[in-house]
Amino acid sequence: MWGLGPVGFTAPWLLLGLIALPVLYLLLRATPPAPVRRRFPGVALLLGLSDEEVQAARTPWWLMALRMLAVAAAIIGFAGPVLNPVMSAQGTSGPLVILTDGSWASARDWARRQERISQALTQAQADGRPVALISLSDPPPEPPPFVNADTVARGLAGVKPVAWEPQDTDPAKILPQGNFETLWISDGLDRPGRARLTQALQARGPLTVWQSGAPVIALGHAKITDGEVEVPLKTQAPLTATIEVTAIGLDPNGIERELARVPVGMAGVAGVARFDLPPELRNRVSRFAVAGIRSAGAVSLTDDAVKRRKVALVSGTNSQEGLELLDPAHYLREALEPTADLIEGTLDDVLVANPDVIILADVAEISAPDRLAEWVEEGGLLVRFAGPHMAAADLSNDPLLPVHLRAGGRSIGGTMSWGQPRALAPFPAGSPFEGLTVPPDVTVKAQVMADPSPDLADRTIAGLADGTPLVTRSELGDGQIVLFHVAADAEWSTLPLSGLFPQMLERLAISSRPAQPDPGELAGTTWVPQKLIDGFGRLSTAENAGGVAGEKLAEGPAGPDLKPGLYTADDRAIALNAVAPDRVLKPALWAADIPVEGAQTQEARPLKGVILGLALLALLVDILASLFVSGRLSGPRAQRLAGIAIVALAVGLMAPDARAQEEKMPVDRAIEAASNVVLAHVVTGDAEVDRIAQAGLQGLSDTLFARTTVEPSTPMALNLETDDLALFTFIYWPVTADEPAPSPQAYAKLNRFLRGGGMILFDTRDANMAGMGNSPEGQRLKALAAPLDIPPLTQIPPDHVLTRTFYLLNSFPGRYDGPIWVEAANPQAAQAEGMPFRDLNDGVTPVVIGGNDWAGAWAVDARGAPMLPVGRGMGGERQREMALRFGVNLIMHVLTGNYKSDQVHVPALLERLGQ
Repeated sequence: MWGLGPVGFTAPWLLLGLIALPVLYLLLRATPPAPVRRRFPGVALLLGLSDEEVQAARTPWWLMALRMLAVAAAIIGFAGPVLNPVMSAQGTSGPLVILTDGSWASARDWARRQERISQALTQAQADGRPVALISLSDPPPEPPPFVNADTVARGLAGVKPVAWEPQDTDPAKILPQGNFETLWISDGLDRPGRARLTQALQARGPLTVWQSGAPVIALGHAKITDGEVEVPLKTQAPLTATIEVTAIGLDPNGIERELARVPVGMAGVAGVARFDLPPELRNRVSRFAVAGIRSAGAVSLTDDAVKRRKVALVSGTNSQEGLELLDPAHYLREALEPTADLIEGTLDDVLVANPDVIILADVAEISAPDRLAEWVEEGGLLVRFAGPHMAAADLSNDPLLPVHLRAGGRSIGGTMSWGQPRALAPFPAGSPFEGLTVPPDVTVKAQVMADPSPDLADRTIAGLADGTPLVTRSELGDGQIVLFHVAADAEWSTLPLSGLFPQMLERLAISSRPAQPDPGELAGTTWVPQKLIDGFGRLSTAENAGGVAGEKLAEGPAGPDLKPGLYTADDRAIALNAVAPDRVLKPALWAADIPVEGAQTQEARPLKGVILGLALLALLVDILASLFVSGRLSGPRAQRLAGIAIVALAVGLMAPDARAQEEKMPVDRAIEAASNVVLAHVVTGDAEVDRIAQAGLQGLSDTLFARTTVEPSTPMALNLETDDLALFTFIYWPVTADEPAPSPQAYAKLNRFLRGGGMILFDTRDANMAGMGNSPEGQRLKALAAPLDIPPLTQIPPDHVLTRTFYLLNSFPGRYDGPIWVEAANPQAAQAEGMPFRDLNDGVTPVVIGGNDWAGAWAVDARGAPMLPVGRGMGGERQREMALRFGVNLIMHVLTGNYKSDQVHVPALLERLGQ
């Protein structure tokens, strides 16, 4: 395609015909030679007579200009003019470099990006151009060689976005040598190094940019503010919309589901999602996500920063009013209140609350040792602080201590003391306190002593400068017991008065950590990834992954050597998200001389029909003008010709207006529907039915996301009159008794949808109580389905593909359990072939009809809980589970066709069925 300003031409060589216009002008101006004058006497008889028909000596100039305009318009029209064309990287025989950012910001519409790359590769293959494909987020170790475009196309399916952004890399290290043309698939974000890379590419040859117009939406790190969890939202450009953010975690049954959802009104480039959750629910949240967006940037993993632990304080000293500084629990309370949910009371009381941590401050006699030991064995953390009561008691047989203690205590400094107060020794390697800086002013003047034993050194995680233990630890079942050999108040040491005290409690996972860890705080620690996140925001286990130094984890940013995910060390967890906390999203801006494709540019509009219509109109005017000049526009025949011309002119002028008034699907809605699998439902006009249909498809989408590789976006309410049905694969149609019928144009689109491989699930929601077609909804379904090209139907046979697409099923219930109808089998198809139905739409039945109210069984509310009851008790919940399984089978059937009918799977299925 050759361009001239905002207009391009698909056949530009036809424009050479414009050169012939001057020749045509000369031909039109040509006049016959002057006649030879001869005197003839008889001419005198004609003198005085008038000729009714006048012949012009030459063509008038305005008529010649009109004809020239008509011919020029015809030549330009056949050259294929296009307004705002997409100028492809083609037309030369030189090498082509396809550069993609490949970051998390590209994941939301990755399918469109792959399609654009595929188009460029197809054109390069046709032109015989060598191609090199480079991902900036995962650059090659050295510049890649140019290869055949077909070779690159075969590996295109394996190119995926990653969960981090491109680093500032020297262009010379990734770009091939020599000159080449570049197609840059941009993610729309500006970052350091982009300007330098742009200059390097322009120095090598032409540069074309493809950049989506979809907004880039990201989530920041979650934190707790005033008891609420705040999750910041970021965009690269001002956005006026409402965005829903979901909290996802495990329910009490261990099933991952949506726990909460809040809408966020965006009025700029930033917003905040606030979740007011009780501690029990908040601690179950594993991640926050933007609803309907598949991107690592739209996911914020949670860690100890938002999982405030429930800590129980039990003090062996009764505090008195005005004597708080003498209460051991006072210092613990001051250290833990900002970061933990505290419970205070007797040991019997706090055990009922099942806290995460129990702290005993100078408690010598435990009222319920067996219950406390059982709680620790089940995974609890028991932290004990010494004090006068423990020093005076005989604890030699106490099983809830990590080490055996000597009777009495050790006093350091003062009369009859053992010496001066002791400083703390540096924390040893392997200790949870490793890397913490010990302040020189922290000293200990009294402590309880441990009896020497072979395992004392292994159980000591902090000590004094003279080598005596300060903190010891041991395991009991799945839990741990930790003993501070000093008191929790300032009587025995200055530790509770120092900033080291809350840091040590945090290292023991007693309190939640700050939202952003300090590199110095994590120095000397090693963190192992437990979960990693890919570019689409999906979590996976990190098998055989090596440890990461704490300093590197704190500093970031995420990259190939430090992948986003959840990292743990001992009982602590830190989330490294794809978007750094201080990352400010800015749009990528391009120079005026760089052509930019994508949704940000104006839509390409072919002008061929308009210009050819103008040429035809000019020729029509030429005919009328010729008749006028010749004097033939008079009489009845002339009036009829003028009327016909006026009608034709009016029709020609009205047709474009009529086409312009046709409703179209909004571009942003079309992009959202085309970028991913989207389940849709027909709007019936009944608000309650439509609400349940939307909630039902949301519940089915959540189930598909959790159980399969299909990750649908937010369901859509379908407008049959304006929406492009080709962008959808599955339509749920709840039928009501008074539902209006679609227009003929909508029926035409529905028939194209069915012939193209789509599926419609008709649901009369009447439980088939009156027999199919006899209820008001069934009668209405007959009327609605009459204009559709629906094949003959039959009740689903036991060997239909729907019975084994994903789950093995023998019933297909919703809120009710009734029969369903599918496309009837071809009488000539053999059952043994494994696909008993005629080979239509790759084995997919275009319609499924029933009355089981599937949306009601699938429907979930904003918290992910079922909206409507199904049956009674556990039997009803079992039926709901079978309804979800049917929904999964249905969608997998649409997406995979007759895959499960392959005979390869029959032996395995028979073996599983025990036949």
